[in-house]
Formats: sequence, C-alpha cells, structure tokens
Amino acid sequence: MSTDAELVDGWRRGERDACAQLFERYYDGLARFFRSKLPEAADDLVQRTFLRCFEGLARIADATAFRSYLFGIACNVLREHYRSIHRDGARLEFTSVSAQELAPSASAVLGWQQEQRLLLEALRRIPLEDQILLELCYWEQLPGREIAAIVGAPLGTVKAHLRRARQRLEAQLEALARSPGTLHSTRSDLERWAAAVRQVLDARELPD
Repeated sequence: MSTDAELVDGWRRGERDACAQLFERYYDGLARFFRSKLPEAADDLVQRTFLRCFEGLARIADATAFRSYLFGIACNVLREHYRSIHRDGARLEFTSVSAQELAPSASAVLGWQQEQRLLLEALRRIPLEDQILLELCYWEQLPGREIAAIVGAPLGTVKAHLRRARQRLEAQLEALARSPGTLHSTRSDLERWAAAVRQVLDARELPD
C-alpha cells in the first residue's frame, strides 16, 4: 500500500489514481467529521475540503503529514460554512458556540441505541472547538501532536483543552440523560460508545 507521501507526490505529478486513492482513504473520516455537525451538507463539505486541498497542493511542506493538513482544511471549511449561513457569522466564537446552536439538527441522526444518541447530542452541545478535539481524539484516535498540528495550537494547550472538553461533555451527558441507567452505561464505557457512534456515522445511509 502506498504511503500518503507517495500518493501526494503522484497527485502533484498529475496521477489521477493517486488522487482517487487519497480520496478513498480519507473519505470516511471527513464524512463523519462533518456528519456529526452538518449531516445534510456533509457530502458537499467533503468535496469542498478535497478541492481546497488540491488548490493548495503545492504548499504542503511535509507530505508525510497529509492527514493533519487535510483535517486542518476540514476545520477551516467547517468554520467558513457556519459563518456563511449566519448573518453575524464574522462575529461567531467557536470556542463558546455549539454545533446545536449553529445548526439545530441531527437529533435523530442515530438509530436505536440510547447511549449513541445521548453521546452525539452531548457532543453537539459543547463548544464546537471542544467537539472537534474530542472527535479527533476518540473517533480518529489521533495522537496529541497531530491534533495540535490540525488545530494550530501548542501541544500543552491542546492537552489542557481536551481535559476541559471532557469535563464539558460530562456535564452535558448528565444534563441530557433520560435515565440514570443510560447515563451510567454511556459514562462508564465512553470509548465503546464513541466507537459505536463512529460506526453509525460511517454508514452511507444514516438510520432514522
């Protein structure tokens, strides 16, 4: 299997197959990144991210860090989209406003498992920047240094923000849980339920 760096080099030389392989390799990750926040616009935002990546291909200094570069673009595309659909978009502070406030939706994105729905709803109600950090950590299982490269912050800052994000998620889980049993089940095995949410978001057809 070709490495990201090899495929990026091939893409720069105009090899369409190299571009197609990178798209296939990272489509699912980008799709779930957008689906958890803007399910109706996810496909368009994935396409926009890859187009932006193509336009900046010559500026990728380290082709081995292509994943970080791609998700960094996805973060910018997401913020730009939110700003474009809000009249006061230029004033949005993503460190304090949540995905649910920005675009109320996705209440039924997940299917039948109460823990899955609780976790996604809680994620959508913490500040957007916190949601992004937790999803990169739990769903993409990226190391701290790579997350820091994606969001453009020092590693120490990212670690501190991840701790705060987990605390905010915990508070939302408690506020939204409809029963003590669901709260305990979700909180006691958070990584398993995060993986379950990821699996549902990976489906090309989301359940009602």
